Parts: sequence; C-alpha cells; structure tokens
Amino acid sequence: MSTWLILPTYDEADNVEAVVRAAHDVLAVAAPEGFRILVVDDASPDGTGAIAERLAGELAAVEVLHRPGRSGLGPAYLAGFARALACGATYVCEMDADLSHDPADLADLLAVARGGALALGSRYAPGGGVRDWGRVRRGVSRAGSRYARQVLGLHVRDLTGGFKCFPRAVLEAIDLPSVRSHGYAFQVELTHRTVRAGFRVVEVPIVFHERRAGRSKMTWRIALEASWLVPALRLTRPALKSPAGAPMPRG
Repeated sequence: MSTWLILPTYDEADNVEAVVRAAHDVLAVAAPEGFRILVVDDASPDGTGAIAERLAGELAAVEVLHRPGRSGLGPAYLAGFARALACGATYVCEMDADLSHDPADLADLLAVARGGALALGSRYAPGGGVRDWGRVRRGVSRAGSRYARQVLGLHVRDLTGGFKCFPRAVLEAIDLPSVRSHGYAFQVELTHRTVRAGFRVVEVPIVFHERRAGRSKMTWRIALEASWLVPALRLTRPALKSPAGAPMPRG
C-alpha cells in the first residue's frame, strides 16, 4: 500500500465514520496504486475504537491500531508512522479526525508530496483560511505560528498546521524515535526537523473548519508544552540524515 493516512482519535465517535468514508473516497481516486487508512485510537471511552473496527470490517483499506490509553497526539502519530513505514508506505499523510480538515484536500497534498517535498496544508498561505473562528482564536493561532517561525527562523506560514503528507524519505531522515513533543508542538517539531534535514516544505492552501461535533482536545498543558519546547528545539540536534541518506553533522 503506497499511501497511508494516519488518523489519531480520542472520543471522536461523532466524527470518525464520516471522516474515514470521505478520506476513503478521495484516496481511491488520488492513490490508485494503493492506500491504507490507519485509525490510531487511544482507548476512547465513547466507543470510537468500536466504530473504527466496524469500518475496518467493511472497508478493506481501513485498519485500527488500539493503544492502551491516552498519551498525546505526538505519540499517537509516531505509532502510526512506525506502522506505515514498516508496511512499506511511500507517502504518509496526517490529518485531524474531527472534519476540521477537508478530506478532499488530500489529493492536492499527495500530488505535492510526489515531488519530494513535505506538503503542508496551510491556513495562512494565499488562498487558505479559517471558518467559524472568532477574532480572538484567529489571533491566538496566528500569533502561535508567528512566534514559532521567529524563534526557529523558518519561512513557513502555518507551523502549527496538522494536515500534512510526508514522502517516506522525509520520515526516515528526521529521527522519529527522538521526537519529544506530545501535543500540538509535535507539528512544529516535525516541520523544523524536515527543514533542517534539507527537504523542501510546500504550503498548500486549505480552508480549516471548526469541528462539527465533540470537544477540542486543546488544554493548558498542551499550550505550556509548546511555550517551552519551541525555544528548546533550537538547541536540539537530533541525528538527521540528508535527503541522499547520509548522516548530517550535529550543531
């Protein structure tokens, strides 16, 4: 299966079926060489995992990875990435399971990733945007991306965006086992590592929608992690590899 989509879930019983079916329809056209949708569920008490298992029984391209408990967005993605890479994935996509990301945009992200770049669904690239957010939330989101961009010296408008498609070579180069982020800083850390490893990041404009149902998983602990971890990333020198596969020097 050449293209994998990783969907981390925790209490997404109201959304998981709709997002899986929509993504399945898009990938059936955009990835005719084969695709897999992996739902990574952290023992959701609302029955999300059971719904995902039902879908896996109906749709051959869907499978479920059950984890024993809630341990954060970053570890869920890392578990999904490890599964995809071990199974031979050529491209690995990630997106939210609450329909805030439009599955139709997967086709555009995959097309960019096929050119060798990390495709990043960007709310702040020309043509992108956000729906159903108030002025305060819009301001906080933009400020977070601006802060990370300035601290890390990156020219990426939407550093906190979580809708991406990675070529296999990128994930193999950025030393995934050493990633430290558990919350939304995970998105910043992976993009930062991608740039440091010498890969291009292409921002694909998307329109982000407020979740249709359920509650946001953002907490003060997640925001606190981002506040100290982003500056710490400047001092972190993981064992990266160049796009050609040779180890890159630290420092």
